[in-house]
Amino acid sequence: MSTALRAGTALAATVALGYTACTLVFLLWPEIAVNFVDALFHGLEFRKLQNGAALFEFGRFFYVLVVLAVWAFWLGALFGWLFDRLGSRPSLALRRS
Repeated sequence: MSTALRAGTALAATVALGYTACTLVFLLWPEIAVNFVDALFHGLEFRKLQNGAALFEFGRFFYVLVVLAVWAFWLGALFGWLFDRLGSRPSLALRRS
């Protein structure tokens, strides 16, 4: 497997796991989680953005999970492709020796 595909797959898996872990934290400890996010964004009150009783829907979770994983795959693949292209030429220090 090429570096681009490996990097894309690794980043997509990492983002998907991170998003899933973040979602679980919000489900298990919603008050602590929203306090953390409020503090993270310098006191913005995210509770005011809550609309309706449902804080979590599986459909929305999977939608965002897929979008983030696809985006992360392409970003990681681009990184891997550039990494291969930029690293394939010998450096000036090696050419002089």
